[in-house]
Amino acid sequence: MLAEMRELGLTATELGPEGFLPPSPTRCRSLLAEYGLRAVGGFVPVVLHEADHDPLPVVRAAMRAFMDGEVDMVVLAASTGGESYDARPELDAAAWKILMGNLRRILKNAKEFGRTVTLHPHIGTVVENREEVQRVLDGSAMPLCLDTGHLLAGGTDPAELVSHAAERIAHVHLKDVDAAMAGRVRAGELTYTRAVKDGLYRPLGRGDVDLPAIVGGLTGAGYDGWYVLEQDVVLGPADGDPGAPGAPGAPGGSGDPKENVRESLAYLRKLTGDETGPSGGGGGGGAAGIGGVSPGEPPGGGRA
Repeated sequence: MLAEMRELGLTATELGPEGFLPPSPTRCRSLLAEYGLRAVGGFVPVVLHEADHDPLPVVRAAMRAFMDGEVDMVVLAASTGGESYDARPELDAAAWKILMGNLRRILKNAKEFGRTVTLHPHIGTVVENREEVQRVLDGSAMPLCLDTGHLLAGGTDPAELVSHAAERIAHVHLKDVDAAMAGRVRAGELTYTRAVKDGLYRPLGRGDVDLPAIVGGLTGAGYDGWYVLEQDVVLGPADGDPGAPGAPGAPGGSGDPKENVRESLAYLRKLTGDETGPSGGGGGGGAAGIGGVSPGEPPGGGRA
């Protein structure tokens, strides 16, 4: 996969799930460098709402590893504590108070390590829907990771969020989404896992997210961070059975991840005004889901 990322012209990446890349920051940095890549962020799911659970040791360990590995962005998710994104609790007032207190503690600790911390609203976590996102904005100073797909699937219009809270956005995950399928997930008609298998996420420009408004709004607000390309997929069986749900080529499936990234990059470069290609000078388009594009700044906007 790293070789495919290099072939596509990606030069930056997030770290992926725990254990995907070497746990040693030095070894991880060295491996990525072999493919012309560097890490710019990583996903850190942690329980933030339970009175008998202190998230700080885990978060501090991640910050220390990120500092050693020269990875700037800590992307927190408010985990339920379970292993599935298909079920979650709703927090009472006491749990929300604990969560907000932990966000304050984590922000304070981030200064010690010189890392940037964001909270990622995410399907199947305790910060998923519009009300919960707004509660974090109103009750804390925590910056957000704007994940266009998870926000829309959870009931928040990401373009509207950019229009009224662009100053709170420190990191961006760009996805496109089938809005009708997302609505079925919200209504409980379809599990999140099933929806991903059936093609909930689409290459940029082929779904219902208002990506031009989002990128334009962030550019106008002076956003200079990364655009990370993420398109969650569930790969088909090893034998490539084309009839398997979610397998490349299946009706409603996710298609070829490599080609989806290529298509999304081309779309994003048009939005940012950089159509010179992956090796072109002076531009960027977006970083990718484990990958990223050249770290130049596109005209007036974020890096890719």
